[in-house]
Amino acid sequence: MVYVVNTLIVLVTVVAMEGFATVVHRYLMHGSLGWGWHRSHHEETEGLFERNDLYAVVFTVLSGALITFGIAGVWPLRQVGIGLMVYGILYFIVHDGLVHQRWPFRVTPKRGYLKRLVQAHKMHHAVDGRDGCVSFGFLYAPPVTALKRRLAGTGALAGRRGTAAGPRRSPFDGGELSRGRGAELGGKLQD
Repeated sequence: MVYVVNTLIVLVTVVAMEGFATVVHRYLMHGSLGWGWHRSHHEETEGLFERNDLYAVVFTVLSGALITFGIAGVWPLRQVGIGLMVYGILYFIVHDGLVHQRWPFRVTPKRGYLKRLVQAHKMHHAVDGRDGCVSFGFLYAPPVTALKRRLAGTGALAGRRGTAAGPRRSPFDGGELSRGRGAELGGKLQD
């Protein structure tokens, strides 16, 4: 019975982390306090790492601390720490690997939920700066049609500028984004 309870704590933590990560992404990372690190994720960067990766370091240390205190006897911190670690692994696989293609191999989903997840994050990167973004979750993606309406309603796309590489195209016309992390998402936004 103890194993079942411990497993449930891990699973509930993984699910709860998506809600927590969504709030942190929206209000901390896109807020004045956290934008200094997160900005690098919304701009073109050189090299393997970006300043935004410091958030992963913070959550890794937190997960390790929870697991350590849990092993020292503070129940259920070990299970919560493991749930945080599992969420971090899923984030790394889905966000860094599948969505942003930061791995040496490329996988582009052609249909289903994974395609919707990539499209939702592409729309998150469709605006300049931190304001007017949509879809702040990492593993949950709202329906693309709803995101299109919200993004159009923000007016954030109206003021978009071109770049040295040429004019920026709307994610609604199927064009690729000609900026930083958004550019590598590519593909068409379809329902």
